Amino acid sequence: MKKINIFLKNFKNFSTSERKRTIKDFSSHNSIVVLKTFVTSLILIFTFFMLPLVQEFAKEKTLLTKEFHNKSKNKFINEIEGDSENANSKIDGDLVSDKDLFADVIELNDLPSDTVRLNASTIDQLFKDTKYNLKDVRKKKLVKPVSLSLLPGEMKMIESTKRRKDLFIQIILPLVIKENNYIRLDRRKLFSILNKSNNTQKEKKWLQNKFKQYGVSNKDVSTLKVRMDEIPTSLAIAQAAKETGWGTSRFAQEGNALFGQWTWTGEGIKPAGADDNETHKVMKFKVLQASVRAYQRNLNTHKSYRTFRKVRAELRDQKKPLNSLLLSKYLDKYAETGDEYVKILQQIIKQNQLTDFDDAKLLPSSLELESLI
Repeated sequence: MKKINIFLKNFKNFSTSERKRTIKDFSSHNSIVVLKTFVTSLILIFTFFMLPLVQEFAKEKTLLTKEFHNKSKNKFINEIEGDSENANSKIDGDLVSDKDLFADVIELNDLPSDTVRLNASTIDQLFKDTKYNLKDVRKKKLVKPVSLSLLPGEMKMIESTKRRKDLFIQIILPLVIKENNYIRLDRRKLFSILNKSNNTQKEKKWLQNKFKQYGVSNKDVSTLKVRMDEIPTSLAIAQAAKETGWGTSRFAQEGNALFGQWTWTGEGIKPAGADDNETHKVMKFKVLQASVRAYQRNLNTHKSYRTFRKVRAELRDQKKPLNSLLLSKYLDKYAETGDEYVKILQQIIKQNQLTDFDDAKLLPSSLELESLI
């Protein structure tokens, strides 16, 4: 108050020009103060308005990126989806959802199942009791529907190479044929739908699901026909044998990984010899059947095997059987060794006479599957 009185006293002694200048300076100063106050108020209002939105966004992001480990289904979804950069795959130039591609694998992986690991002698006795042996299969072309979820833990300890190989083939053979049967039934249904002039809503819904399952984003039926096809039994067994060392590898024993498929996110098994900067893992499964299905979906959709599918379609058009030795030539991109990998596959097929199983049928476990024999 004292300062204001002194200012007023001095103001009376100012000249007219000095008074005008003083009033102008005072007004300018007040304008700056008012402007600063206004800007500060806006900043405070904006901050209080945005704070709840920022908190909500952070909460949602945390929920989306959080991994849950209490269910096998969630674990497998994490493997398939990963982060936003790896959530999709390039399938022949189309960007498709991995979750759509492997939806049925996720379901299979999450089904309740008897996952008790039987030892080799128990499995041998089971095969004897059911009269399931490879000699009869080669002769009669019929396979008993014995489905095992896990490999025996002592595969490495089986000294006889022939016994170990035979046991591995006996376990894998029904699983491969079973998946091929599902594909064959799907192809039969697909051709039935295409041959009809009008389709039901149920048939249209089924077709839409298969477009997603096989990564056909443009809904092209001819592409779906090429992708929805079987993998020769001998080729699948040869790749499983190569990737697992006839069932002895850590990946096969710990994660039911029969075909060495990689994942860069989520649950998996880290290769022992991998460098620290390598982030890939080998995808693991709850049951062997899920591994077979994921392998077939991989060959039937991934862009690396486009030529494989093209040659297979040509064999179909020519009414020829699916030749595993021919088709194996187009799997050079499956492993880093390229052509050497192909030679090894062909050697495994020839040495173990695996083509004997290409026309083998799985004895029916249902009326629907009985039509395939």
